[in-house]
Amino acid sequence: MPVWNIKMGRPPSVSLRGHRARYCDIVQRIEQQARWGAHAHRVLAMATSPSQTFARQSTFSVGNKFHQLLFGEAPKRTRGARVLPRMIAWTIYLTFAGAVLLILLPRPFARWIALFTTIAGLALGLIAFVHTSIADLAHFTTIVRVPWVPALGMNYHLAIDGVSLTMVLVTGISAVSTVLFSWDVEHRQNEFFFWLLLVVGGCYGVFLSADLFLLFGFYELVIVPKYFLIAIFGSTNKEYGAMKLTLYSFFGGMFVFAGILTAYATAGSLDLNELSRFQFPGQLQSWAFPVLFLGFAVLAGIWPLHTWAPTGHVAAPTAGSMLLAGIVMKLGSYAGLRVAMNLFPQGFQAWSKWIALFAVIGIVYAAAVALRQRDLKFVIGYSSVSHMGFVLLGLATANALGVSGAVLQMFSHGVIAALLFAVAGRMIYRRTHTRELDALAGMNLSGALPFAAFTFVIASAASMGIPGFSGFAAEITILIGTWKTYPLAVWITGAGIVLVAAFTLRALKQSFFGEARPSVPMQEGRVALDLDWNEQQSITPAEKCGACLLMSATLAVGVYPKLLLDRIMPAVDAMRFLK
Repeated sequence: MPVWNIKMGRPPSVSLRGHRARYCDIVQRIEQQARWGAHAHRVLAMATSPSQTFARQSTFSVGNKFHQLLFGEAPKRTRGARVLPRMIAWTIYLTFAGAVLLILLPRPFARWIALFTTIAGLALGLIAFVHTSIADLAHFTTIVRVPWVPALGMNYHLAIDGVSLTMVLVTGISAVSTVLFSWDVEHRQNEFFFWLLLVVGGCYGVFLSADLFLLFGFYELVIVPKYFLIAIFGSTNKEYGAMKLTLYSFFGGMFVFAGILTAYATAGSLDLNELSRFQFPGQLQSWAFPVLFLGFAVLAGIWPLHTWAPTGHVAAPTAGSMLLAGIVMKLGSYAGLRVAMNLFPQGFQAWSKWIALFAVIGIVYAAAVALRQRDLKFVIGYSSVSHMGFVLLGLATANALGVSGAVLQMFSHGVIAALLFAVAGRMIYRRTHTRELDALAGMNLSGALPFAAFTFVIASAASMGIPGFSGFAAEITILIGTWKTYPLAVWITGAGIVLVAAFTLRALKQSFFGEARPSVPMQEGRVALDLDWNEQQSITPAEKCGACLLMSATLAVGVYPKLLLDRIMPAVDAMRFLK
């Protein structure tokens, strides 16, 4: 029996043709509700729990589309039970909440608040990694979307896919290890961890943002705590290093803001998913892409706008260097991929050769300069620029394999660079008060600090791209992708790889395996340049835990890169610039 016989009695007269459209609409709604009443229990039983895994989006799921056609549109509350879990968004909320607590609570709680906050962020990332199916990470899918500034079309919009989840993971790993390596910080402890958590929270925000203005807000937010972290707690030329880094960041931000305004004025939207489907005019893309990409690439350390990086690394405290190399430099490369390349694919195709050229120059040039450095932190600083060149080279390939390798290199370099800076800045400098390779060569630190020597050997092997570490998996993926597009670049990059091995082995030998000289005062199992030096010399348990976390990450991904590549490649395949 038709639904209108049950609900409304007899149908209206055919003569009432003026109301027929309204009547049909009412009938359609009632029939739809009846269908849902009959089938709602089956649909709800099939829905995945938000605490277990992501539900498939109806936009990309044939199954959901079939259910909509068969049963009608789900009621709003039912759809809410099937959307993506919002748990990963709490990485942002908990990190900023921890920063606020650091201001309110007394000093003895500072380091514990920072540790528990960063561990919580890492745990949320791991839970999302384990309980999210690979198919659900193939698209940049909304997890939170609420109006922010409706008049301007701004929303608090967070989303996730395989690329952003990978970056959330490396942020969590680097953040926890950074707190552990800063465990005995005494000077203005609450303030130190406050700035540190602001940097971490801003990075989480960038990697999860799906609104262009929201992403830019988090992107610029990171600059302020970076400045204070270096200017207050840094060492060598800290004011100069902090100011140079900040000015370069704002310089790049100026181009980013111009590109964002261009996209907004043209498309009338700030939603990254909507913008990625909008067809921008080819003439606009030809100049808007280099403006936007260059703004982001400044923070990624692109040659020749890379000089802020080694200076900033040397001036920063150990935690600052670890965050700067491990996470902050990745903001530029990630945003260049997510925003510039995906919004302006024609512009990217036109300029990709120039990106590849600057990337190759950066790899070789930075490695050659690192070979001539005498300060261990400068060696690692230029090493970071060289390795970030591989990221840009992978992005320039414009094929799924090369770009996926670039994302894997972001993770790999984030872990390895953090480990290298932890050894140089904390394990060595804290105990010897020098980073000069000539001075370190006479101390035979392998005998005095065996755990530090072991850690530096592992980090050096990973940095050189030895098989079994994440550096090898990332670089070989990039080079295979590059061979398909720019075969000549692979041959030139080979020279850079040789230089990387040369300066890494030189730094390793002089730092830990030099011949002890009688002129350097030593004690059994201790390091001392000053006979009155009474500071604790052995590697602390916190430092060992931080080092083991980073070493485990690079080994796990190196031995089984499928863990990340299976999640990265589908997300890269779905991006617009490959089509």
